[in-house]
Amino acid sequence: MNLNWIKHPTILKGEIVDLIPLDQNHFEELYRAASDKELWELIPTDCSRREVFDITYNFALSEREKGNQYPFVILHKETQRIIGSTRLFEIYPNDKKIEIGWTWIIKDFWGTVVNLESKFLLLHFCFEELNANRVQLKTKDTNLRSRKAIEKIGGVFEGILRKDKIQNDGLARNAAYYSILDEEWSRVKQDLLAQINNKR
Repeated sequence: MNLNWIKHPTILKGEIVDLIPLDQNHFEELYRAASDKELWELIPTDCSRREVFDITYNFALSEREKGNQYPFVILHKETQRIIGSTRLFEIYPNDKKIEIGWTWIIKDFWGTVVNLESKFLLLHFCFEELNANRVQLKTKDTNLRSRKAIEKIGGVFEGILRKDKIQNDGLARNAAYYSILDEEWSRVKQDLLAQINNKR
């Protein structure tokens, strides 16, 4: 069933960025973008290390084949550069729920419209194409920048899962969980579009 929920290839087109299905051909350019260690300070998997990057993104491709994940690269349209990555995962079509995560963007584009538009494209796809009931997002409980970004796009805080993940350093991390529901999407959509227009 998973294999049928997200058709491949799915390309999500915006004004500033396009979300393009991850391909092995993207690995070199994507790794150059990912090699800044600061990007991974509050993320359990440090993809600035090449061996970790290769394992992580090859796994994403194999999981797409099984219908468990759908990874994208973030293509900046004006420069035609890959500036980050994001993905859909925790895909449960029978329960009509899905998670957005693994999102990172190079520092040059922090605080710009890029994250807002990327999340808008993903949420629009989830609610208006997949007809999801629930879209989930999570981050490390101490990652305040990420938590604020999730709240900014309309994520409703649901709580902390203690010792939810083991990080590369072997330590357990707590995760802050957020969600957006189908009945909230119309309000969230209008607010997101207003924020995007203000950033342009």
